[in-house]
Amino acid sequence: MQWKRITAIAATVMLAAVACGSPSSNSGNKGDNNSVGGAQEKATDPTAKGPAADVEGAQKGGTITVLSDVTPDTFDPSNTYYTDGNQIEKLFFRTLTQYRLDGPDHKPVLVPDLAEDLGTKSADGLTWTFKLKKGIKYQDGTPVKAEDYAYAIKRSFAHDLYDAGPSYQIQFFKDGEKYKGPYGPNGDTYAGVETPDDSTLVIHLAKKFDDLPYYVAFPMFTPIPKAKDTQKNYEQRPMTTGPYQVTSYQPGAELKLTKNPNWDPNTDPVRHQYVDGWDFKFAQDTLKVQRQVLASAGPDGNAVNYSNLDVSLLPEVKDPSQLTKGPSPCTIMYTMDTRKIPLEVRKLIAKAHPYDGWRKVAGLNPTDDPPASTILPPAVPGYEKYELPGLNGTGKGAEDDAVAKEVKDELAKLGKSNFELSWYYSIDDPISTRTTQFRKQMFEKAGFKVRAIGVPKAKIRTFTGDQNAPVNIGKTPTGWCSDWPSATSWMPVLFKSDAIALGNSVGQLQDKALDAEIDAVSAKEPNEQLKEWTKVDKDIMEKYLPVLPLYYSASNMPTGKNIGHAINDPTQGLFEFTSMFLKQP
Repeated sequence: MQWKRITAIAATVMLAAVACGSPSSNSGNKGDNNSVGGAQEKATDPTAKGPAADVEGAQKGGTITVLSDVTPDTFDPSNTYYTDGNQIEKLFFRTLTQYRLDGPDHKPVLVPDLAEDLGTKSADGLTWTFKLKKGIKYQDGTPVKAEDYAYAIKRSFAHDLYDAGPSYQIQFFKDGEKYKGPYGPNGDTYAGVETPDDSTLVIHLAKKFDDLPYYVAFPMFTPIPKAKDTQKNYEQRPMTTGPYQVTSYQPGAELKLTKNPNWDPNTDPVRHQYVDGWDFKFAQDTLKVQRQVLASAGPDGNAVNYSNLDVSLLPEVKDPSQLTKGPSPCTIMYTMDTRKIPLEVRKLIAKAHPYDGWRKVAGLNPTDDPPASTILPPAVPGYEKYELPGLNGTGKGAEDDAVAKEVKDELAKLGKSNFELSWYYSIDDPISTRTTQFRKQMFEKAGFKVRAIGVPKAKIRTFTGDQNAPVNIGKTPTGWCSDWPSATSWMPVLFKSDAIALGNSVGQLQDKALDAEIDAVSAKEPNEQLKEWTKVDKDIMEKYLPVLPLYYSASNMPTGKNIGHAINDPTQGLFEFTSMFLKQP
C-alpha cells in the first residue's frame, strides 16, 4: 500500500493504500496509543456474519466533513492503491473480504464481506473458489451478479489505463503477464477467472499465492457490471455496494457521498451507516484546516483531518481526545532513482541529507513519526532493528559545515561536482514549499545542483507516480504500508526489476541477483521467511542504497469535538470511517 501504496509527497507527509478496517465497541476517541506498534499478525474469522456489532452510544444523522490537505488522484477501484483512497472507498465499495477491528486495541481480523467465506484452496494451491453472498444489490437496486466480480478482475489487467492500481494479479494470476484486460484484443475472454454459477467465483493462479484472501480485500475486487464500465469516467458514477453512494465528484477538489438505500447491513459484518452523508474536501491548507478542526467552531466540530497534526500546533491542543492516535504498518522514505544516480553519489546524498532540520521544517512529531533505520517497519512480522552508519533517520547532514565541505570535496574527487538532484513538490502547499527550500539550500551547500519542479498539489501524485519522470529524487512510492502482515507485500513488490513496469518500484532497481534473492525467500514457508526478510532489507541498503529511510509513521489525526467513535485503523494508519457518527447530529 502506498502509506499502502503509501503515499504522497517526497517533501512532506505521505499517504498510501493498504487493506481495510471496521468497528469496535469503544465509542470514545482512541487517544492512548501513539506508538508505531509491534508486529501485526494474520487473524481471520471465516464464519463472520453481518450485521456489524453496534457501536455503543452511536447516533444517526448529520454529515461528517473531511478536510484533507492531500488529494487522492483517483476513486476508480481498479486504480486505487493509496491508503486514503482505499479507506474512503470502503464507504461505498464492498469487496470479497474485509477487515474487522476487534477489541480495545482494534486488532485487524480478516472476515468475509461479499463472499460467504475466505476462499477454498485446491490441493496444488493454484485454484481458489469463493462462494458469493446472494441478494446483494447496487445502489440503483439492480442485482450484483457473479460475472460482475469476474469482470472487475479482468478490468484490473488493463494496466496501461489503470497504471496506479495494485498488480499482484499480473504476477500471480494465470496468464497474468499475457492478458491485457477487457479492452484489449482478447476482450473479456480470460482463463484466470470463471463463474460456474451465479454464486461462485473461481480464480486460477500461475503460482501459489496463499495471501490471496487478503488481496481480495482491495477495492479492485468490488463487482463492476460490464455494461456500466465507462473506463476513465467510471469514478464519476460508480456502481456501489457499500453503505454510501457517490453523489458528486470533482477531481482534486471534492467528493460527496449520501446513503445507499439498497445497502443491506445484515450482509455486512464490518460497516455502519450512522451519518447521512460525507463531504470530503481536498487540497486544503494543512495548518489552516487542522486549526479549524481543533477549534471545532460550528460545523468544524463535525470535521476531521487525516494527516498527522503538525508539531507546531501541539500547544493549541486543549483536549487530548481530539487527537486520534494509533499504529500503522508504514515506513516513509526518501527515494533515489538508481538508474540516474550512481551508488557513490547516493552515499553522499545520504551523508548530506539534513534529517534533523528537515523533520523540524516538515512539522514531524518524534513520538508519532520516529526516525527509521530500516525499510521494513516494526509492524511487519520478522522485523529486526538494525542501523547502518549514518542511516538511522537522524543527523544534521549538510547543516554541519564540516559535513557539507566533506561531501563537496568527495563529489569533486568523483568528478561529480554540481551533480543535479531533481524532484517535484507541491507549489501551492506551504509545508512542501518550505521543506523543498530547506533541502535545496542544504544540498547546494554540499556541492549539489538542485532543480525543484513545482506542480499543483492536486496533481502531485500523477507526477511523482511516473516511474520514468524526468527527475531523479522522490518518485513514488515514497512510503509504503503493508498490504497484509507479511514482508511478501514489501520486498517483491518494491525492489524486483519488474516493479518498474508495474509502477511500484522504489529506487528503480534492475538487478537479477537481487531478484533471485527475493524469489528464494518468497518461495519458503511463511515461518521460514521471517528471519530472512531482515537480511534482504539490510542487503538492499548496504549494496544498493535506493532509499533513505526517514521515519515509521503512526497516527495522530485532528478530530472535531462532535465526532463519535474516531478510531485509528492499524492496517492503514487512518480513520476507520465506516463506524463514525456525530455525537449531536
